[in-house]
Amino acid sequence: MRPVALATARLDLLPLAVEHADEMSRVLADPALHAFTGGAPLSRDALRARYERLAAGSPDPAVVWANWVLRLSGPGDLVGTVQATVTPAAGLAELAWVVGVPWQGRGFASEAARALAAWLEGLPVERLIAHVHPEHAASAAVARACGLRPTGHLQDGEVRWQSPSPGPRAGAAAD
Repeated sequence: MRPVALATARLDLLPLAVEHADEMSRVLADPALHAFTGGAPLSRDALRARYERLAAGSPDPAVVWANWVLRLSGPGDLVGTVQATVTPAAGLAELAWVVGVPWQGRGFASEAARALAAWLEGLPVERLIAHVHPEHAASAAVARACGLRPTGHLQDGEVRWQSPSPGPRAGAAAD
């Protein structure tokens, strides 16, 4: 199970490669991206090292890391990422997304996350989950766009959102 290139009306989702680190370090440089998650932007070299680890795959053979960069169709600028941490034996995929500040508010995260959810429908995945800070309305909208619903479960201060059983409901809503 390896990520493949995906496309939406406005985005190309490209499997993450180390070569994306230079441009993505600029996309992810705004400290505002860490308002709800904590931490700080990584330097270009630190992001390159992170992308090397991600591209190498999970050290746990029971877990698959699937990561994409988001490229605008047309101008070709990178604008963000989506990822899924898939545990096939559990039928579970945890989704995450980030879009650089200049491109936020245009529905790119929802569009990419819905494409990812649709791709996961063809895999041994029965449930999608995401963890969203309770005050992060934009990320809650993305989770909702993927058909996820909030649960009462908190993990590290974030609400667990999940798809209803028996499986993911990709494209359930639009933003």
